[in-house]
Parts: sequence; structure tokens; C-alpha cells
Amino acid sequence: MFNSILGSTLTPLTFFSCLGVALVLGLIVAIVHKKTARSSSNFITTLAILPMLVAMAIMLVNGNLGAGVATVGVFSLVRFRSIAGNSRSILSVFFAMAIGLAVGTGYITFAALFTVVVAAIIAFLKYIKFGEASNIDKKLTILVPEDLDYTEMFDDVFAKYTSSHLLEKAKTTNMGSMFELTYRINTKKNINEKEFIDKIRVKNGNLKVSLSHPLIEEEL
Repeated sequence: MFNSILGSTLTPLTFFSCLGVALVLGLIVAIVHKKTARSSSNFITTLAILPMLVAMAIMLVNGNLGAGVATVGVFSLVRFRSIAGNSRSILSVFFAMAIGLAVGTGYITFAALFTVVVAAIIAFLKYIKFGEASNIDKKLTILVPEDLDYTEMFDDVFAKYTSSHLLEKAKTTNMGSMFELTYRINTKKNINEKEFIDKIRVKNGNLKVSLSHPLIEEEL
């Protein structure tokens, strides 16, 4: 069942059969990534084609040590020149490359089974929202005049609209005439964000208030 279909000589039928299987499995990888992660259309296309390219490279090497070393060097160069993505994108790239390696060595049944199992695991983890935070911290930036004591200025508003708040940074701006305060807050469920911001504007003299979701830093 898991035997390689490649013999000592690579025939056109075997070659195109492997490329066809690699393309189909690559499309599965691309669809799974599209359904479970945000990405550009160019990256989705890359995932669909990548297994076929890797499989072709491995079939052309076909036991040649020198060609194998050269192939590794090319893949390393491509990775070095590529812009680092998030961990989810890197997972999909390695998923596609693993499929290409399996198909390129002739283990088509193994590659198909591997694709189905890994795709099912990824879809299941996405469905149960594995590892997702229940409530993401937000970044709140407030401008206040330099003559106001901001230490406990917004405590009553935070008590009503947030479950936690932390002043991360305070710096002067506008030639020292203002303070820019940066808080990391966790808002309560079902609050009215406009009302929350309006309450802050009343206290800071209708100066600039910014509320945003900071980027989640991923360990690569």
C-alpha cells in the first residue's frame, strides 16, 4: 500500500501521474488554508502549485547526490529571500513541501493519506477554536493636557467599561504641551465602544482618543 511507484527509470506516465496527484493534493492544502486562515490570493496559488514543483525537483534528482545537494541549496536560497510570514502560513508551506517530497519519491498513497489526516486535524482545531483567546486585549491611546493629573483621571470610566486596564506608556507630545497615554485594556462584553470613547473625551477635553486591536505577536 505504501510502496513507491517509481522504478529505476522514470517513465512519462509515472512522471505526469505524480505531478497530477501533487497538484490535486496541493489544491486541498490551498483550500484548507483559505478556509482556516487569512491570506492573499497569491499565497493560496503558491500553496496549490508548491507540491507539484517540489515533487518534480525530487523526481529529477532521483538518487543523484550532487543534484540533491544542489536542490537543497536552491530551496534554502528561496527561503532566505522570502519574507517571513506568520506561523500559520509557515505551517502550510511545510505541509505543501512534505506532500511534494512524498509524491516526488513515489509514495502517492502515503501522500494522499497524510494530506487527508493533516487537513482534518487543522480543520478540527480551527472548528474548536483551539488556542484562541476568549477576549483580546485592546490598545487605548489618549491625549491629555500637560496640566491635568492623569493618574486616576479615567479610573471610574475603566471600572464601568473594562475588566482590566494597564498604563503601559506615558510620553509628552506636541512640544511638551500634552501627554500621550497608552493603555492595554480588556473591555467587558457587549459594551458600547462609542459610548466608552465619548466618556473619555469628556474627561480629556475632547482631545484625540484611539482604540485599536494590537497585532498578536506569534512565535515563529
